[in-house]
Amino acid sequence: MRAACTLSVVVLASAGIGHAVISSLDAGIARVDAFKDMKNRPRAGHGMNVLLVGTDGRDKITEQERRRFRLGGAPCHCTDTMMIVHISDNRERATVVSLPRDSYAEVPALTDPATGQQRATHPIRLNSAYSEGGPQLTIRTVENMTHVKIDHYLEVDFTSFMKTVDVLGGVNVCTPTPLKDVYSGLDLAPGTHTLMGGQALQYVRARHVDATSDLGRMKRQQRFLAALIEKAASSGVLLNPMRFRDVTRAVLGSVRADEGFGADELLDLGRAMRDFSPSSSEFTTVPISRMNYEVKGIGSTLKWDPAKAAELFASLRDDKPLTVDRPHRGPAAAPVEVDPRQVRVQVENGTGTAGLAGRLDTALAATGFTTTRQPTTAPAHVPHTVISYDPHWDRSARSLAAALPGAELRAVPGQGQLLKVTAGADFKDVHKVRFEDPNQPQPTAVRGSEVVCSGA
Repeated sequence: MRAACTLSVVVLASAGIGHAVISSLDAGIARVDAFKDMKNRPRAGHGMNVLLVGTDGRDKITEQERRRFRLGGAPCHCTDTMMIVHISDNRERATVVSLPRDSYAEVPALTDPATGQQRATHPIRLNSAYSEGGPQLTIRTVENMTHVKIDHYLEVDFTSFMKTVDVLGGVNVCTPTPLKDVYSGLDLAPGTHTLMGGQALQYVRARHVDATSDLGRMKRQQRFLAALIEKAASSGVLLNPMRFRDVTRAVLGSVRADEGFGADELLDLGRAMRDFSPSSSEFTTVPISRMNYEVKGIGSTLKWDPAKAAELFASLRDDKPLTVDRPHRGPAAAPVEVDPRQVRVQVENGTGTAGLAGRLDTALAATGFTTTRQPTTAPAHVPHTVISYDPHWDRSARSLAAALPGAELRAVPGQGQLLKVTAGADFKDVHKVRFEDPNQPQPTAVRGSEVVCSGA
């Protein structure tokens, strides 16, 4: 009985501290009247829908950080990222739907608050809604496109993002292939990395890693969010009022939220997320029917698939999960940018293990690569597996490296289209890969547990 009483006191005290802390944080949140005078809105569904917008906040970054993390140029007053985060009615599931920034959109008719003049409906890229009319026009445009009622608005900039990652002690991400983007400064070797705030920002902003551009970037953002949830859950942040305070202070110290997103809502979410894990979250992207959809006066846009998008948003309104329970079948196949069937590979044995090259050749063929089926013996033993390739076929080399994590990529000008794998003493096995055609995206929902680093 004494133990039970002690536990009750601790729980009540923690709850009191939590409410006091969150109430104080609530007073410091920058507010925006995101739903002012909004009419003819979609019907309310079940659960809660938050429009999460990432804005270009480089004007708040120090000059040293801007140079270090390649954040040059003037701030664009636009949205860099846009997602609908749906929290289920029972608070046991979070569904994140990425809305491509270059989506074709039509701004609904409105009265310009500055001039009082009526502005007619007109086409834009989705991320331009913010620069034309701020949060209000952004919400109206998203609701008009999705027919999903937005309950809350949360705007995050570069500063709050980096602070959040730093206060968590970094977030683990993994990549089977090198990730290098000269524009953002991202430069990651194959393997698992713990990214702090600045590097994490480079990871989620990189657009020139491969041919998938924004669609590839959104998938990396989704993987990062899943990893962020895993770090918060595994580090005990959601169960420790003081750590929860520190993280929440970092998140909310430089964000803007709608006026109704207050202490009670924050406390409710904090309680709901105590049992959250990557398997409690699911991620998807709006289905696209046409890439490079040209619009006069705007340029290239992405056209949503009307039928599939309608089905997706109906599931959100009805509070239905997008994923189903699937039996565990080992690590998920790594996405690659070149169809393995188009990658020609010659395998050679760089060890003293008899038959290794034959087994590697067979395993690569089973994964989809076009091997020569004539493995050879290397002239010398090597400690590390090496992929030799002509720089003209660097995308093919990266796709092959996804099947051989940890292999060294070695450029050999003039080698031609045939790639060569020299199996070293560190070779273990071949990982499965899957081809993702950027011109025919087929987004499917995945659990957060399917995209985080295994064993991380």
